[in-house]
Amino acid sequence: MSPAGIRPARPADAARIAAIADAAYRPYLARMNRTPAPMEEDYGARIAEGLTWVLEEDGEILGLLVLETHADHLLLDNIAVDPARHGRGVGRRLLDFTEDEARRRGYGVVQLYTNEVMVENIAMYRRLGYVETGRKQDRGYDRVFFRKAL
Repeated sequence: MSPAGIRPARPADAARIAAIADAAYRPYLARMNRTPAPMEEDYGARIAEGLTWVLEEDGEILGLLVLETHADHLLLDNIAVDPARHGRGVGRRLLDFTEDEARRRGYGVVQLYTNEVMVENIAMYRRLGYVETGRKQDRGYDRVFFRKAL
């Protein structure tokens, strides 16, 4: 486990990860015309692919990341924090880990996307130095794309 309490997810974590994603994205149902993609994700498969990380404290998973390796960047495909842990720096620790992991893997860029109705996320990413690179419909979702040079 890393000093930040972040480790690769294990198969036994899949149900907890799915529950966190469901709770984290459920508030957006009222704003969207369909279920947010992270609520429908097969986390068992993502864990088996080696793409999923969790932040754990005292044996409890507080948040998760799904990181995809691409030719010229690390993609933050999903980040979710247990809503009971909002405001405690969990999301920031996960984002810091993402950027550190990108550097460790030799990348100079992190990319991510969010839904255009998730205005709180858009504002947060901008505050953290992510630059909007475009908006488009992707797999049926109205997404906002960001990148951050490291």
